[in-house]
Amino acid sequence: MLSDGALRMLVLLHFNSLGFTPIQLAWLFLLYEIAGIVTNLAAGWLAARFGLAATLYAGLALQIAALAALAQMDPGWGITASVIFVMAVQGVSGVAKDLAKMSSKSAVKLLAPSEDGGLFRWVAALTGSKNAVKGFGFFLGAALLALAGFQAAIWGMAAVLAVILLAVVLFLPAGLPGRMKDADTWAGWRSTDPRVNRLSLARMFLFGARDVWFVVGIPIYFQAVLSDGTSEGRREAFFLVGGFMAAWIILYGAVQAFAPRILGSKGQSEAEITRKAILWCGLLVPIPFLLATASLAAGDPADWLTATLIGGLLLFGFVFAVNSSVHSYLILAFGAADRITRDVGFYYMANAAGRLIGTLLSGLSYQIGGLPLCLATAGAMALASWLAARRLISV
Repeated sequence: MLSDGALRMLVLLHFNSLGFTPIQLAWLFLLYEIAGIVTNLAAGWLAARFGLAATLYAGLALQIAALAALAQMDPGWGITASVIFVMAVQGVSGVAKDLAKMSSKSAVKLLAPSEDGGLFRWVAALTGSKNAVKGFGFFLGAALLALAGFQAAIWGMAAVLAVILLAVVLFLPAGLPGRMKDADTWAGWRSTDPRVNRLSLARMFLFGARDVWFVVGIPIYFQAVLSDGTSEGRREAFFLVGGFMAAWIILYGAVQAFAPRILGSKGQSEAEITRKAILWCGLLVPIPFLLATASLAAGDPADWLTATLIGGLLLFGFVFAVNSSVHSYLILAFGAADRITRDVGFYYMANAAGRLIGTLLSGLSYQIGGLPLCLATAGAMALASWLAARRLISV
């Protein structure tokens, strides 16, 4: 997750400094998200067929291969060739990340203690720490780009990840499940439980609402505001933008870890937690609409708008984190133990689909209507997520 966050920031800031448009920047991440859809759909079957340890090893190895390939990019290539090459490498990186994530999340269902609230606490701790590490990766990527340059940063991350893979292979403790029953067939990729399917739909729109502003819109706006156009100014902007994105993800991860306490979930039934999930999904809806209104009223970049955006997006992150954490609990609570890898895989396929939609709309909306349209689109996605979540109570 550290290298995944760092790589995203490296690619975004490096190619923005080369003059790529918002839509071209969005294209760089599209195959990454498409790969996530396919990988999560297949990863559940792969884990059932070969075991969770095997999919974890494969994820780490593929990330190393992706980094090594990206380091081969020639600055003399044209924009079309560069976009196609980086899209392909990002696609491999997307496969790597989702193999590792699915393996980790599925293991929690099988290894978490059975006492009251144990599953929610374990899910919240794993999800929160995962995103905190990824958030630090955002800052690391921006810092490495400013201090070491693009290729040196890529090779450094590949070397560290290779050491980590070796350590995991040598010291991973026993306990992760191997081959599971009914693993020889591909049938049943979609859950028969309507709660899983409706939660997956809500998850898709939830992450679309985040990535509409997160992937292209806000980073490009902040870099334009913070950089004076000089080489030194761009370097300072790299640190500031990367620092904000890192802080947002780290705080988001911290809130996720404390979500069971925020919700007061100890001793509560699955139905009560589901109702709270719907409530918190509704609380997210007005935030991006209010930020879009402020951006439209400002017209041009202004100090008060930048301060408002920072505060509003931190509030968005708090509410979003609670939603994300409770969704991660519910998918494991709803999922059947004998097909948990497939239910989790389908759920994270919907998650990746939301990121894909959000990534595409991020570049498109920002190029067409600037920051106001970008944020308003995020609000529409949040509204769709709430409408989908409301259907959980009718199941």
